[in-house]
Amino acid sequence: MGQVLGYGRSQLPILARYSYGVGHVLNDLCAAMWFSYLLVYFHSVLQFSNVMAGYVMLLGQISDAVCTPLVGYESDNTAGRCRYGNRKSWHLVGTACVLVSFVFIFNPVLFGAPAGKNAEDWAQFIYYAPFVVIFQFGWATTQISHLSLIPELTRCESERVGLNAIRYSFTVMSSVFVYGMTWLLLSRSNESITTAAPPSPNDCDHDGDSVSTSLTNNIPEFRKLSFIVIGVGAFFSIVFHIGTKEKCLDTESDEAAEKRRRSNSEPMNWTDWLKESQFYQIAVLYMSSRLMVNVSQVYIPMYVTDTLNLDKESIAIVPLIIYISGWLSTFLQKLVNKVIGRKMTFFLGAVIFLGGCDWLWCDDIGHQVYGAAVLLGAGGSTVLVTSLSMTADLIGQNTESGAFVFGAMSFTDKLSNGIAVVIIQHIHPCQTSVCCEACEWFYQGVVVLVPGCATLLALFMLLTLVPIQIGHRTGRTSDDRITTDIEDGINGTVSPLPPTLSVNTDDEDTGLLIKNSRQNGYVKGMGSPTDYGAIVQ
Repeated sequence: MGQVLGYGRSQLPILARYSYGVGHVLNDLCAAMWFSYLLVYFHSVLQFSNVMAGYVMLLGQISDAVCTPLVGYESDNTAGRCRYGNRKSWHLVGTACVLVSFVFIFNPVLFGAPAGKNAEDWAQFIYYAPFVVIFQFGWATTQISHLSLIPELTRCESERVGLNAIRYSFTVMSSVFVYGMTWLLLSRSNESITTAAPPSPNDCDHDGDSVSTSLTNNIPEFRKLSFIVIGVGAFFSIVFHIGTKEKCLDTESDEAAEKRRRSNSEPMNWTDWLKESQFYQIAVLYMSSRLMVNVSQVYIPMYVTDTLNLDKESIAIVPLIIYISGWLSTFLQKLVNKVIGRKMTFFLGAVIFLGGCDWLWCDDIGHQVYGAAVLLGAGGSTVLVTSLSMTADLIGQNTESGAFVFGAMSFTDKLSNGIAVVIIQHIHPCQTSVCCEACEWFYQGVVVLVPGCATLLALFMLLTLVPIQIGHRTGRTSDDRITTDIEDGINGTVSPLPPTLSVNTDDEDTGLLIKNSRQNGYVKGMGSPTDYGAIVQ
């Protein structure tokens, strides 16, 4: 047998893998503060109404949702600057936007100037809006460029899972860092998160004179936390840009075309993806996974303080446990994916997550919430990593439009999360900054029913994917054209191919070898379900 024209199977160096993994740390640190503490900060610290605080988050989520597919499209169709690399150039732009805008969000208007402190909610909203939009544009740009690097760095499925697992492990460690710092900063404060005597239900209709000022004195702690997040995130972004190597599009085009020819896959633009049913199935699956995790992350702090009446440090401890358990579970996910496959791994994670939701539904669980947090963390990390790996499988060798695919997935994620949060804030029993006894059952219902329903939706979509091979195109690929041309050649309608051609898959995991040659033509054998095959001479 002759020389294989397909690609090699070399693994990424360990330093390259981990330098890639830290490229999303800045986003992860900011996201931990955004999802866990934005509503707490604007409602309990700045004394925004529940609805207005919800609109701040909705603005950010809509901005992110709009930016992600646009950034994905531009990232796929523009070249890197100064021979720096296409994806890394966009990553650098996004990082700069996050660095210059994030600290303004978690600081009072004009950094506590008297004019800002006395402003109305709507006026303060206008002040924060530009910083929220710039931050979300930068966050989306960094996320999409970082995710779209995975299919380009390696074509090995298990290695893609490994990169996603490393990426998520740094996500968890970033969140652990944020919650640990929050715990440390708040534990040094002597203020209580609730008043000694909770207001009565009738207080919900008042103008806010009896509002608790428990967290208003913690403005300096949130300010310090925002600067710490920016500083640490900037350091790891530098590590990513130094340690991750990417070729520019203009020098890589020939190589990419050769790889595509060997894998018998055809280029796909954004309109081609819209014709693929799997594109929508994976989008709903990914959206549901993010809803499960993000809604829990947003409302867990209010649940542990208003429903369980735990100390204010619990808004850091419970999320900390969730992310530690999620981080530990990432070490098993690559092995579990190999043993039982993507779909069964996702199913296992969803069942574990549902177990945590069921535990939270029990009344007065007190410190048992830490046990439920373990299940939420392990299940949530499993479904997130697996859904990202499924997205990479969907892209396959079509990395030329990979950023658009990840952008479209993120669009559904951000938009659904923003809509969910603002609806929850609108049906909140307290429309002012005063909270009442009704908040206890309200937050319990939110952290159980919303993520639980999202999990059921994800399981239903997973069921529709069971008989389908993820990444198999419904349209006609170059394999189809080769087979047709060969059959025509056998029938004498086109020139026959050389009799020495054979086909071989280069999947070392399966070791599958399929070849067939004829004197007057060529018949291509099908590769393994997870590989693409390579023509050999």
